[in-house]
Amino acid sequence: MTGSMQRTIDETMRRRKLQKKYNEEHGMVPTALVKSTQKILGSTAVADGDGRDSYVFPEVNHLAADPVIRYMSEEQLEKALKYTRKQMEKAAKDLDFMEAARLRDELFALEQQKKKA
Repeated sequence: MTGSMQRTIDETMRRRKLQKKYNEEHGMVPTALVKSTQKILGSTAVADGDGRDSYVFPEVNHLAADPVIRYMSEEQLEKALKYTRKQMEKAAKDLDFMEAARLRDELFALEQQKKKA
């Protein structure tokens, strides 16, 4: 038995002793949880990937996909690039990585359009 295994067992026993003392002081009797099979299966539905309760992302109109950008001046494209970059950085700072990735792709498309202009 390694030292880390022994420390883990000792800590578990210490916590168990504290929990037992607390239960006795407060007149609590530990009981097993009783759940129906349906409830258990329902709670694991998302993990099983059957589609229930999964995330749904709304369709978003992307600036880079807008046909109007073909007619933007270089100055307007530069302004759109700065705005999109700022939005992307904000999304990343807010840990909204899906939005940050979408904005990164939009930024790339705008840069490609700027090269064509």
